[in-house]
Amino acid sequence: MSYHRTDAAVPGASGDAPPSEAPPPRLLDQVRARCRAKHYSIRTERAYVGWARRFVLANGRRHPRELGALEVEGFLSTLAVRHDVAANTQNQALSALLFLYKEVLGIDLPWMESVTRAKRPKKLPVVLSHDEVRRLLALVDGQVRLMASLLYGAGMRLMEAVRLRVKDVDFDRREICVRNGKGGKDRRVPLPRKLEVALHEQLEKVRVLHARDLQAGCGEVWLPHALGRKYPNAAREFGWQYVFPATRLSADPRTGALRRHHIDEAVLQRAVKSARVAAGIDKPATCHTLRHSFATHLIQSGQDIRTVQELLGHKDVATTQIYTHVLGRGAGGVLSPLDRY
Repeated sequence: MSYHRTDAAVPGASGDAPPSEAPPPRLLDQVRARCRAKHYSIRTERAYVGWARRFVLANGRRHPRELGALEVEGFLSTLAVRHDVAANTQNQALSALLFLYKEVLGIDLPWMESVTRAKRPKKLPVVLSHDEVRRLLALVDGQVRLMASLLYGAGMRLMEAVRLRVKDVDFDRREICVRNGKGGKDRRVPLPRKLEVALHEQLEKVRVLHARDLQAGCGEVWLPHALGRKYPNAAREFGWQYVFPATRLSADPRTGALRRHHIDEAVLQRAVKSARVAAGIDKPATCHTLRHSFATHLIQSGQDIRTVQELLGHKDVATTQIYTHVLGRGAGGVLSPLDRY
């Protein structure tokens, strides 16, 4: 029996004609697939898909293959002029379009590399005093307080604390291993002695919750870089569980599998904001301010800048040097002429 392929074939129709070939994946699906092939985070994937969609819509739904330097520069200029976005946002949009053309469409456009990136304004970080940190932490409770304390006590970024796994807390060495930090780098940070008891209690709560999930036929957690295929049972092991798990099981956005994810970072962000207001702190402090305060207070106490650079995971020491503005060598260390008489 011979088969004749036809574009009019309908899946499931009677007769000998097989279903027609599947249509090529849509552009946004191609962006998602390429992000996953390169092991980009779900946040980066969503951001790049979002910018690709906005770029296409802004140009009358024309395919990016039909567009060029004029449309890209016009899109970025519109973001800056009409929408008044921050430099970081504009640069993210450019990175997304570079990824779209080079990685997804396989089009090498030298002119895109020369597109001027928005200049990021140099701003001094907001830093809290020791007393302000104490007041802020006193106004958050339970798990949220432990997380906020890690941001300040270990200099961790918000998502580094949120994504912390049980196996990466080393009580014997009093260290925390931060996995896949900014730039995909691992590093070790100190485990504050004041947090040891609270961390032990938190891990016991996680152990009980994990045992309950296993009894219910769940208990899996997301594993990075296809480790789930290499080690099929690892996703159910206690060591891979999040130190700060979500209160409910949820479907994985990529596979649909029901898992226990980590807590939503917005929970900590809202708590820190509320505590700042309640503490009467007028500085625009955020979760990241606690990391800035960690670095500044270490340097202020005499810690060498190279050590602080390693603890923060900075690639260049010049990035760390911004915290030296509190050491008395900047404006705060100059005696005003008005104070001389």
